[in-house]
Amino acid sequence: MESPVYTQLTELGVPNLICRLVSTNSSDAPTRGLRARGLRTGGLRPERLRRIPFFVVGGAALALCVALSLAMGARPVPLSTVVGALFGDASGADAVAVTGLRLPRTVIGLAVGAALGVAGAVAQGVTRNPLASPTTLGINAGAGFAVVVAIYALHLTQPVEYLWFAFAGAAGAALFAQALARKSDLDPVRLALGGTVLQLVLLSWTAALMLLSQRTLDEARFWLAGSMAGRPLDVVWPVLPTLVIGLVLAFAVSPALNALAIGDDSAQALGVPVARIRLAGGVAVILLAGSAVAVAGPVAFVGLAAPHIVRALLGSDHRVLLPGCLVVGPLLLLAADVLGRVVIRPSELEVGIVTAFLGAPLLALLARKAAR
Repeated sequence: MESPVYTQLTELGVPNLICRLVSTNSSDAPTRGLRARGLRTGGLRPERLRRIPFFVVGGAALALCVALSLAMGARPVPLSTVVGALFGDASGADAVAVTGLRLPRTVIGLAVGAALGVAGAVAQGVTRNPLASPTTLGINAGAGFAVVVAIYALHLTQPVEYLWFAFAGAAGAALFAQALARKSDLDPVRLALGGTVLQLVLLSWTAALMLLSQRTLDEARFWLAGSMAGRPLDVVWPVLPTLVIGLVLAFAVSPALNALAIGDDSAQALGVPVARIRLAGGVAVILLAGSAVAVAGPVAFVGLAAPHIVRALLGSDHRVLLPGCLVVGPLLLLAADVLGRVVIRPSELEVGIVTAFLGAPLLALLARKAAR
């Protein structure tokens, strides 16, 4: 019968030979350390039993949210008309609303939700901080500041026009936060602190620019609130390559993120290049969150909430956590978008406002749990 340490390490994706070498020379101390970090010895087996039901139920819930996103709005559209519009068998104002307005909005919600969910999971894995999210790296604030500068200086008015400014600002802010955190390698605490300080500075600069120009305030305020309304599919295609590359990179480093969970020293003893994995994970977060923010604006809390929901149901194995976030991220974003359309009908709440309103209690709960 294999030792508990061997079982845990194999579940984390560590090569078999290394598992045997470590488990042979280990006492119960590493096992206690794993338990202290929430990685219970042999504790992934019950989660395995929940994986298939999770993806079946999650996929069905996501399909329901897609249908509601296509049907709900200022004027509800029957599902029969929605299906007819998608297959070209319906015409009229309702069909135009479905194909011209709600379909692009739904597709953008799927892409942005998936990117934010996976980015949040990778950010938490890289920093070993349960409160980490794309916001921690200053990505939202960097994108917002770049867009406001572009609107103020270049008089841009359309999302397609300032798309790349948003992506460049997000990437630049994340890289600067990593530069602040760099010592001998990327220290998780310094990375989180650097991103938070940078975010506060950029938010103050953004507010100053918007106060200097009423035109800039009018153009930027809806994007800064986080919105998918009125966005054509043309805003997705330019960032699709970076989004796909970010997803591929995130899934590639997922086994190594499992090793980081047991500590840098232990991961290095297992042959994991900690600095390179942390850097690759940071690049994945930049690509994913930068793409999402460039398309929909700084939508908060999806990147924080989705990994925690999946982790509570499926465990901490990043090889399962990331696919789960591909389902839960879009599910949360589309559900918030549908809620924003109906809660003050015929007007709408921007999706960023809804996610912030619902996510604030979650953040307080997680902070209290972390303090305990």
